[in-house]
Amino acid sequence: MTRFKISPVGLAAATALTVAAIAGGVMIGRATAPAADVPAAAGRKVLYWYDPMAPGQRFERPGKSPFMDMPLQPKYADEVPAPQAPGVTIDPAQTQSLGMRLAKAQRGALPGGLSATGVIDFNERDVAVVQARAAGFVQRVYGRAPGDVVAAGAPLADILVPDWAGAQDEFLAVRRSGDAALIRASRQRLQLLGMPPSLISAVEHGGRVHNVATVVMPSGGVIRTLSVRNGMTVTAGQTLAEVNGLGRVWLNAAVPEAMAGQVRVGEAATASLAAYPGETLGGRVTAILPQAQAESRTLTVRIELPNAGGRLRPGMFATVRFGGLARPALLVPTETVIRTGRRTLVLLAGPRGTYQPAEIRTGREAGGQTEVLAGLREGEQVVASGQFLIDSEASLSGVAARPIGGASPVRGPAALIEGVGRVEQITAGQVTLSHEAIPALQWPAMTMSFRLTDPHLAHAVRPGEQVTFAFEQTANGPIVRRVQRRPAR
Repeated sequence: MTRFKISPVGLAAATALTVAAIAGGVMIGRATAPAADVPAAAGRKVLYWYDPMAPGQRFERPGKSPFMDMPLQPKYADEVPAPQAPGVTIDPAQTQSLGMRLAKAQRGALPGGLSATGVIDFNERDVAVVQARAAGFVQRVYGRAPGDVVAAGAPLADILVPDWAGAQDEFLAVRRSGDAALIRASRQRLQLLGMPPSLISAVEHGGRVHNVATVVMPSGGVIRTLSVRNGMTVTAGQTLAEVNGLGRVWLNAAVPEAMAGQVRVGEAATASLAAYPGETLGGRVTAILPQAQAESRTLTVRIELPNAGGRLRPGMFATVRFGGLARPALLVPTETVIRTGRRTLVLLAGPRGTYQPAEIRTGREAGGQTEVLAGLREGEQVVASGQFLIDSEASLSGVAARPIGGASPVRGPAALIEGVGRVEQITAGQVTLSHEAIPALQWPAMTMSFRLTDPHLAHAVRPGEQVTFAFEQTANGPIVRRVQRRPAR
C-alpha cells in the first residue's frame, strides 16, 4: 500500500478548496470552472506576477498558477520597500544626550610647515688641514689646544728644517753672481723644497739664512684636532692640526619618516634656540641625508645657518620650522578621524539619524585639521564627538565601512547584481533568461525577462548561449546593465 505525504501548504490549499466547494453547493469530483485572472489596478506599475503559496517564483504575465488552481497575483512597484540606508540608526534624542557634534568636509587651505627638533653641528665643508711642508724638529709651540678658537694667520708652531739651510746658502751665492736665469732657477728650487713665499722673500731681502719656519693657521675657526708638541720630530706632509670654520654652521633636524616627504632641498627654514629667546634665525635646507635612523625612524635634514659672532655653538638644541606654502585641500577636523591601526575611518552622518563608517586616506595635519586624500566628498558630514560609541555599535551590528572607492558594501538601489543563465529570447529592449539562483536577492532558479539599458547589448549574445549578466534592481523592475557570453568550460 502506497502512502502519500501531504505538505502543510497542500493540506491548507485542499481544505480551502473543499470548503469553497461545499459553500457553493458543488460536489467534490465535479469539474470546476476556471478562475478568472486577477486584473491589475489601473495606473499602477506591475513588476511581476506571483503565487501567494509559492512567492519565490515570478511570472511575466497573469494567468493560473502552475502549483495551485488559483490566479496569479500582481506585485506592484509601489509595494517594494525602499532600500534601507546603510549604517546604524540612532534616535535623535539619544544623540542630544551624547552631546554629538557634526562637522562638514570642506575645501580649505591647510597651513604649510612642519616642526622638528635639531642640533647645531660644525660645517664639515669648512675644514682646513695644517701640515708640515718639510721634515724637521718642533722648536716652539704657541700654547694651542683642541677647542680653541683662533683667527686666520695665528701661529701654531716653529719648526727647524735643516735641509733648508743649504738651499738658502746656495740661493744667496747665486744671487750675488747676478745671473738672472740662475737666480730664477734657484728660487724655484726653494719653492719645491716647501718654503712659503714669505720665507723666500725674507731670505732674499735680508741676505741671511732662515731655516726656522713658523706654521700659521690658514683660516679662522676652532681647532678640532692638534697633534704637534714641543720637541717632536715631524715628517713632510704630517698633519699638525685641523681647523673648522665657524662662519656658517649646520643645523641637523630630525624629521619623522612619515613626514619626510613634505621637506624639499632649497626650502626655507627658521630656527629658534632656548639660549636666545624671542629671536628667530633663517636658513635653507641644503641636504636630506640618504639614511634613516633605525632607532627613531627619522631622517636627518641639514639646514645651513649664518653664525655671526660665533654665537651658535655646536651641540645646542633648536626648534626648526620648515616654511611650506599653504595649499588647498579637502579638510576635516582631526578629532573626527578614527585610527584603528589597520585603516583610518570617519563616521558619516546620513539622513534620518543613520550613521555609517567610511574608510579614508589622510595626508598632512596642521592647526587641528587633517587633509583627506580619498574616501570623502566635499559637503559630507562626519561625526566630531561621540564617534567611538557609534563605531562600537556599528562594529557590534556588523555594519561594513564604506570603502575608499565610495561604493557602499551594503547593497543599494544602484548596486549591480551578478547572475549566470541561458538566453531564451532577446530583442532590442528586452532579454529573457533562464538564470541560476541569485543568492544576493534570495531568488531561486527561474526564467524571467529583463529590460536592457542599451539596445547594443542585444547584439552581444544570441539565444541559446550561456551568459553572465549584471542587473540593477529598480522600482520599475530589474534592468540589465551588462551581458556577455560565458566562456565554454
